[in-house]
Amino acid sequence: MLDSLLIPFRSQPQPPALPEGYSLQSERPPLAEELNALLVVCGDPSRPLARLEAALERSTWQLSVRNPADQLVGFVRVTSDLALNANLWDLSAHPADPQQEQLMVVLVHTALSRLRRELPGCSISVAAAPMAQEALKRHGFVVDPGGIRAMGLSL
Repeated sequence: MLDSLLIPFRSQPQPPALPEGYSLQSERPPLAEELNALLVVCGDPSRPLARLEAALERSTWQLSVRNPADQLVGFVRVTSDLALNANLWDLSAHPADPQQEQLMVVLVHTALSRLRRELPGCSISVAAAPMAQEALKRHGFVVDPGGIRAMGLSL
């Protein structure tokens, strides 16, 4: 009779793993110069280094992926009001890295897992490059839900 009262756990898929030799870091933000280089190679315009440094300092947290040669090959940073909203910024993985797709999946999964743990119920938004959209869709994001489009202002 007791067995009929037990609810089996759903098997959860294993979290995605980084390729051998790659590392995921959150304690040490990248240098503004190396982040700018990564963003430029991913198709973003070059940014003033002082602005990138300020963005890194004002972020709630960030995640960096480094390859076996210790080069920055993936990145995402988060800002939040620590109550209702969180935003993912600069989500990127180096296009020449043979593991680009896996790096993107790991960054999205890790960032979302951390946000769910630290800020449950928080609304999450992200403006992402096309290369990130597949990884985001796997985690339930909808492109322009209800026709809503993000807007940005260059300062």
